[in-house]
Amino acid sequence: MLRQVAATLVLDVQRPTTVALQIAVTERPGLVESMTIGLDDAAVTPRVLSGPHGTRMHVVDAGPGRLLVTYTAEVRETAARPPADEAELLTYLRPSRYCESDTLGPTARAEFAGLAGVDLLAAVSSWVGTRLAYVPGSSGPTDGAVRTLLARQGVCRDYGHLVVALLRALDVPARLVAVYAPGLAPMDFHAVAEAYVGGGWHVVDATTLAPRSTLLRIATGRDASDTAFLSVHHGLATLDHLEVSAVAESLPDDDVRTLVVLA
Repeated sequence: MLRQVAATLVLDVQRPTTVALQIAVTERPGLVESMTIGLDDAAVTPRVLSGPHGTRMHVVDAGPGRLLVTYTAEVRETAARPPADEAELLTYLRPSRYCESDTLGPTARAEFAGLAGVDLLAAVSSWVGTRLAYVPGSSGPTDGAVRTLLARQGVCRDYGHLVVALLRALDVPARLVAVYAPGLAPMDFHAVAEAYVGGGWHVVDATTLAPRSTLLRIATGRDASDTAFLSVHHGLATLDHLEVSAVAESLPDDDVRTLVVLA
């Protein structure tokens, strides 16, 4: 399946700043991509750092000015995922900043006792999807799974955090993944959960806003603290403009009871 994605960011850098970007698709066969970065029309070359699970971070030290970042990618092949090791699985069983699985343990056990595998993933996806309302702008940057459940509303990262926390509370390794999502409306960067069942990692998206089989992995981690598309350090910069696009040659139907491997 052919997928084409793009992102444009404009930042107003007010003091010398280190900007870390996670907007590039994970490397894979058949990937054709381009990234350009300019500060007041002068080309800037980023440092490329490798993170877990193919995550790539592009880091720029920028002085004051207008920082323009453009990225495009075209993908035809699905990336093969290496087998998980024990250390990785244990890491994604632990509570983390935005996924308070220890606090949500009683809720998870009361709601999903006796379920496993695809039945558990489908039940958690449907439970979260029916208990939360998708409301843009309804959550803050420090809200975790517990606050999301109490508020009964959020955006994609909040849905993902709650799914991850509930699954970890049931001793299922789970993590958050930032993705490009063909079919998403309104278009933006998207976040989904990924759970380890049946000997492999499978996508759980309680928002059901885009077909899981079309998603393209950008960054993978414990929660949004690891997968943010932009972070700013040692200075001051504000995001003035963000535009994301993602299209696929087809948008297949999606069934929450089907196990889907993330590209």
